Amino acid sequence: MTKDQGIRILEKRRDEISNVRGSSTSSSQFTKWKRDTEIAIERVFSEDSRHNDDFKSIRYTPGTFMLDNSDPAYAEALQSGLNQAHAILSSMIDEITEYGPSGEREIGALDVLSLIEKICQKFHVAARQLGDRHADRPTLEISDEYDVQDLLHSFLRLHFDDVRPEEWTPSYAGSSSRTDFLLKGEGIVIEVKKTRAGLKDRRLGEELLIDRERYQKHPDCNVLVCFVYDPEGKVVNPNGLARDLEDHTGSLKVRVIIAP
Repeated sequence: MTKDQGIRILEKRRDEISNVRGSSTSSSQFTKWKRDTEIAIERVFSEDSRHNDDFKSIRYTPGTFMLDNSDPAYAEALQSGLNQAHAILSSMIDEITEYGPSGEREIGALDVLSLIEKICQKFHVAARQLGDRHADRPTLEISDEYDVQDLLHSFLRLHFDDVRPEEWTPSYAGSSSRTDFLLKGEGIVIEVKKTRAGLKDRRLGEELLIDRERYQKHPDCNVLVCFVYDPEGKVVNPNGLARDLEDHTGSLKVRVIIAP
């Protein structure tokens, strides 16, 4: 599937929202539109990507249970849900337009960001498994950021041929920094952090904000993935931290993954 094909498919699903606005959630027309849209998102991106999760999280009915579905609250909830669906599909279209592959490259097969997300989200499971070796043989203990980097580097090499550790970033505010991993062909930088006693929400957010500004100037970075390994749960508000970093006006796409 090409970039243009993916855009056309999502635009069609978005345009058909106007046809279901006068129906109800129990109508066959709405059921078909919702299912067709879920399948379309799976085909354009991938079945286990965050895109379908975002779409499936939309509510089309009131938050409280009502016996009479003719209540105006049902109609209001449906319209609100359809508005959210329109916004999410528009965002997906913009994502493909700005960051998606071009020419004859396949979107679903090359959904690299989703693959990296999965690696980071499963990192803790793999780290724990390493600690349970046969006959108590020595293993890698994840005690600091260097240990996280070493293990993550091994996982990345399973999927990417060109993984460049510690590339210098351009100078920002009179100083320079080193990235953790650069996937040059994919235009992705992965920044790794591990929480500790002195590195919690506020300081962590400040460091990542500085990193985000630095990577804006990196010639090979189109997407910045901030992987925060937090095995002890020191980050009090992970959703808020991620939202603050991902929501910005710059051209750099930022994805924050705090796990486990």
